[in-house]
Amino acid sequence: MSNGIEDYLFDLRGYIQINQAISNSLLQKLNCTINTYSNLKPGEWKGWVHRPNNPNDIIHLHNIFEMGAEFETLIDHPSWIERVRHYVGRDDGLFIDESFVDIRNQGGATRIHSGAHKRRIRTQFRYHNDEFRCGQINVLIALNDIGEGDGATMVVPGSHKSNIQHPAIRANVPSLDDVEGAIELPLRAGDATLFVDCLAHGSARRVHSGQRRILIIRYGPHWGNNRYGYQPSPELVSQLTKERRAIIQPLCPLLPPSK
Repeated sequence: MSNGIEDYLFDLRGYIQINQAISNSLLQKLNCTINTYSNLKPGEWKGWVHRPNNPNDIIHLHNIFEMGAEFETLIDHPSWIERVRHYVGRDDGLFIDESFVDIRNQGGATRIHSGAHKRRIRTQFRYHNDEFRCGQINVLIALNDIGEGDGATMVVPGSHKSNIQHPAIRANVPSLDDVEGAIELPLRAGDATLFVDCLAHGSARRVHSGQRRILIIRYGPHWGNNRYGYQPSPELVSQLTKERRAIIQPLCPLLPPSK
């Protein structure tokens, strides 16, 4: 699709989808590496990778760029990086304020959340002087096929411009299966969805056996900060390319001279 129709659909719906965003060979390598972290218990660390305490049907692994060279390629992957720059704002630089693996088992779901009603700067959708200025752009990469019954991501198209909170958010509805206005975004393994974070979103409940596996990378302007306080290891920073380092650590720590 041309940039013109992508921009139109992103402005209208709050999201676009990218088919075959990553290759099959990269997909297999990512999944194989994730398997090596499968024994990590809630609250445990493996190097600089952390599994927080989540419900049993949810496995999160944070700081994914510490998981090897294949994950580092996702920092500025050509399938989405220029789109991300375009929607965050080309004069603002980039920063990844969250990166994690999200694995859902049977029964797992994500409640509906976000929406434009609070006008938060961090997650805002803004278009001014013919340029997008979005506070947070999410890229979700499917690591396996996610179709009907698999707990697909669901969104309420257009809610990134809403002035009123969706009633299902106030009701704390546990999944989006029965939320009026919400639609599923099915993905094949290797596909990606890109959306502005103030789009009301969540997921359907996974009814099938097995796992739903996705990677989530959240990009924002260079002045952002990590949502939970995770930091890149000195080893990672030292080995990144100049371009990737500018996204992972756009501002080098300003320290007094060592004695």
